[in-house]
Amino acid sequence: MRINRAPKSLGQNHGTQPIFFPDNRKRAGFALPSRQARHAGGRAPCLLALSLLLSLAASPTFADPAVLAYPSTKKIEQTDDYNGVKVADPYRWLEDDNSAETKAWVEAENKVTFGFLEQIPQRKALKESLTRIWNFERYGIPYKQGNRYFFSKNDGLQNQSVLYWMDSLHGTPHLLLDPNKLTSDGTAALSGEAVSEDGKLLAYGVATAGSDWQEWKVRDVATGQDLKDEIKWVKFSSASWTKDGKGFFYSRFDEPKPGEQLKGVNYFQKLYFHRLGAAQSQDTLIYERPDQKEWGFGGGVTDDGRYLVISVTQGSDRRNRVFYKDLRKPDSKVVELLNDFDAEYDFIDNDGPVFWFRTDLQAPRARVIAIDTTKPERANWKEIIPQAAETLRGVGMVNDQFIASYLKDARSQVKIFSRAGKFVREVELPGIGSAGGFGGKRSDTETFYSFTSFTTPGTIYRYDLKTGASTVFRQPKVDFDSAQFETKQIFYQSKDGTRVPMFITAKKGLRLDGNNPTLLYAYGGFNISITPSFSIPSAVWLQMGGVYAVPNLRGGGEYGEEWHKGGMKLNKQNVFDDFIAAAEWLTANKYTSKAKLAISGGSNGGLLVGACLTQRPDLYGAALPAVGVMDMLRFNKFTIMARPKTPRSSGRFTRIRPCTT
Repeated sequence: MRINRAPKSLGQNHGTQPIFFPDNRKRAGFALPSRQARHAGGRAPCLLALSLLLSLAASPTFADPAVLAYPSTKKIEQTDDYNGVKVADPYRWLEDDNSAETKAWVEAENKVTFGFLEQIPQRKALKESLTRIWNFERYGIPYKQGNRYFFSKNDGLQNQSVLYWMDSLHGTPHLLLDPNKLTSDGTAALSGEAVSEDGKLLAYGVATAGSDWQEWKVRDVATGQDLKDEIKWVKFSSASWTKDGKGFFYSRFDEPKPGEQLKGVNYFQKLYFHRLGAAQSQDTLIYERPDQKEWGFGGGVTDDGRYLVISVTQGSDRRNRVFYKDLRKPDSKVVELLNDFDAEYDFIDNDGPVFWFRTDLQAPRARVIAIDTTKPERANWKEIIPQAAETLRGVGMVNDQFIASYLKDARSQVKIFSRAGKFVREVELPGIGSAGGFGGKRSDTETFYSFTSFTTPGTIYRYDLKTGASTVFRQPKVDFDSAQFETKQIFYQSKDGTRVPMFITAKKGLRLDGNNPTLLYAYGGFNISITPSFSIPSAVWLQMGGVYAVPNLRGGGEYGEEWHKGGMKLNKQNVFDDFIAAAEWLTANKYTSKAKLAISGGSNGGLLVGACLTQRPDLYGAALPAVGVMDMLRFNKFTIMARPKTPRSSGRFTRIRPCTT
């Protein structure tokens, strides 16, 4: 069992609301960057972006913005005072996105944009190429429960992957759940799943029409039929079965008032136990905190079935509390084991009353500690795996050994340690890339992982923990010849001398003549690590002769908490400086030129692109600041993101002003 505080398995938090994925989510081990990418606004250009980037390789006349007749935008008299600093906001009227005037302005802008895009002769062929290459089989990492193996598969263009089970690793797949058929209009999505210890029952969550609300049901694996169990008003939660399969733990909110289901913020989450076959109204309340409205709870049963371990979270803060309940005693109270909210504590496994945790307490790159719950005082804590030069992103326990996933210069490195913390071996990976998986139970002798890179789609490997050998289990067939391309990792100096890594992917034998269309993508925030991963849009860009560059900026999690803090709050300018320095390095080293360089980023990365475009417009030929938070002084009035306070002094305002002007 493993406590997870975000939609990950073991290893990486991707910056979303804390969620607990217990039981079978452990089978996935260390998470791959795909979920991370969604928070990061997308790892690669979409059709729109690729269409715009085509103009980089086109004639100067075609790409010249001067030929575009943009509609005029009116200005109004609006000035705000921030601690004595006057800020003009002449376009305030555009904040009302429902006004007829704003809608007319958007329509006029779209007419210019799509009029330009439609002139690009390659756009139709580009769309066909994207569709053709996207149509390939993709497999999820298999895991074993009872005598069955479970896995997901996407035939190619399916909106959601389908769940299957097999009696043996190479047996015949049996359909378990096709989320594409949950509703006739395709608006329902599979939001989570948990298989019972014996592999006979599947608890699964369904979210409809993009809502965070989930409804959980139970399905008989052998028959494929749903039981009568229905669990409602679940949000930010998964399910964790008891060892005997008689029920599961989950977290929910009180039922909203009529008409309020999709409005407002939810507070006072509660942890419940659902007994199989009972009505939800009969579920047992396990834990609540009426005095802490923002606390969230994720409960997971340990592999030995002895404890319910509760991760207590608050908002999107990576720090957490850890409580537990002894399940051998039905009337036992919840014990507050770690209640200082001073660090991140990820539960790994237990040996009786001894709990193992990955933590960043006094270790910004993380370490593994052991806490004896019979002697929980800090003086009795033991360090099992000390902090290393690399960042420890996740730890699992399989074959009675620790499998530790590290980031070494933003690429995966996986090591195996004994229970005592002695190094056993390093897992040989296929190259520069990202490895995810390595889940399972303590008694298992096999595990599975997926490996992906900028030029290699996710390939599933079976790893033998006895011999240390990896063998290919599933390898997708993609209409993309990865042998034609290569990825290099270079290091460059930022404005203040900080050494920053950058991945550069291109065709082998690339001529460094300054004439290569280049896409520079980055994120730089929320402790999110941008690691190598395969994407079809990037693959098409490479086939078109483009260069794809990804620097690992401060603000991310590539080098631990210090790297993260180096790019947040009043240090945010470091992120922009790192990105600008990457652009300068690419042009100075003749990979591209200013006219041939495009920059891209989404969400926080959109803010990054917007700020760098504002500060150094001379460096780039094109920019795509996707869904960026651009107005740092007023965005909190219109989004559900964490709400910053207005700068309390003109000095602080001056420090963030380069982001907003």
